[in-house]
Amino acid sequence: MRLVLMGPPGAGKGTQAKFVAEHFKVPAISTGDIFRANVSQGTPLGQEAQRYMDAGEYVPDEVTNKMVRNRIDEPDAEPGFLLDGYPRTLAQVEELDGMIRFTGHRLDAVVCLTADDEAVVQRLMQRAAIEGRADDTEDVIRRRQEIYAEQTAPLIEVYRERGILVEVDGMGEVDEVTARIFAALDVISES
Repeated sequence: MRLVLMGPPGAGKGTQAKFVAEHFKVPAISTGDIFRANVSQGTPLGQEAQRYMDAGEYVPDEVTNKMVRNRIDEPDAEPGFLLDGYPRTLAQVEELDGMIRFTGHRLDAVVCLTADDEAVVQRLMQRAAIEGRADDTEDVIRRRQEIYAEQTAPLIEVYRERGILVEVDGMGEVDEVTARIFAALDVISES
C-alpha cells in the first residue's frame, strides 16, 4: 500500500499516520519528523531546515525531494509506505510521481484529513505547551495555515481528478478518526 496523508497543520496527520502505517505494515515517513531529527542533531540539513521552520515556511523542494527519495528507496519501504507531510506543492507531486513511476508502482490513495481552522490552532498551541515546541507559536501556526491554503490545498484537486482522493473528517476522538480512515480506504480498495 502506497499512501499519502494530507491535511492542514494540526489535523492529526502524525497521530493517524502511526495507526494507518501499522495497520498496513508499511513505514510512516514524516518529513516533519525527519526535519526535527536533523535539527536536534545539528546536521547541515537540520540547520537549513530550522531557518524555514522557525518562520513557519516550508523547507525548499530540492532539500525535501532528495530526503524523500532517499527514504522511499530504503528496503523497508519496498512493500509500500505512508507519506505524511509530502507532497506539499504541485512541483513535489510531479517529483513524487517520477519517484514512484521509477519503481514501477503507483499511489493507491491520498487521504486528506479535514479540520476546522480555529480548532487546529488551539490544538497546536496545546501541543506546543505540552511538548515545548518553539516552532508552534500562534503566528507561526496561522502562517502555516495560509501556506497550506496557498500551496497544498490545490493538490487536493489534482488527486481528486485522479480518482484516488479520500476526504476524512479529522475532528473528534483519535479512534473515531482512525475508524473513518479505514472505512474510507476499504471503499477505495474495493473499487
